[in-house]
Amino acid sequence: MCSVPADTTVDLRDRAVPAAVLPVGSLEQHGPHLPLTTDTLVATSLAARIADAYPVRLLPPVTISCSHEHAAWAGTVSISATTLAAVVTDVADSLHASGVPALVLVNGHGGNHVLRNVVQQASVGPMPMALFPGGDDWGAARAEAGLVTSSAADMHAGELETSILLHTHPEQVRPGFATADHDTDERPYLLSRGLQWYSTSGVVGRPSLATADKGRDVLAALVARFAGHLHALGTG
Repeated sequence: MCSVPADTTVDLRDRAVPAAVLPVGSLEQHGPHLPLTTDTLVATSLAARIADAYPVRLLPPVTISCSHEHAAWAGTVSISATTLAAVVTDVADSLHASGVPALVLVNGHGGNHVLRNVVQQASVGPMPMALFPGGDDWGAARAEAGLVTSSAADMHAGELETSILLHTHPEQVRPGFATADHDTDERPYLLSRGLQWYSTSGVVGRPSLATADKGRDVLAALVARFAGHLHALGTG
């Protein structure tokens, strides 16, 4: 499945859509067993499946975002929250000018807190947005796929993300995931001090529980739940 759209301008010229879908990833450490591009791979894989199931316009991803809590590890690159908000807002403005009625941000990185405010502000117009998946969506998808861990316990490079990549990009998963578990449920100073206070490996969760089948079922559950968000935008 191609995660980067191959449309030409002719393909899009007369195609009316209820919304565009913008994957937002990151470039940050995901422990010793997952690539720096994990969040982008998750977001683009989900967005591509959404575009296959719904008549939306798929956009290429934003690949660097707000990963400051991972700055202690080599390879992590961040932009400011202000810059990310400006990029998303500019994309929305450009889409609105071309006649696209709404924008859905398919976010693969939990640290992109600013996206919630961008979507909140957009609710008053002129370009409504949705942020997907939300916490309820992830929780329901975990349950439907039979994941053992919770969202709080499985924060980073754990059962969820490893399962999705085992399904979508197995060649990107290093063998060490079976012995990479790290439990640290309480992280009260994460935003102030970074993840290195709580994990020397960069992992928070239990990747040893990951399977490709779980990843497949998580994505399928999320695609089904997307319908509610599209309906809520009122553009279909």
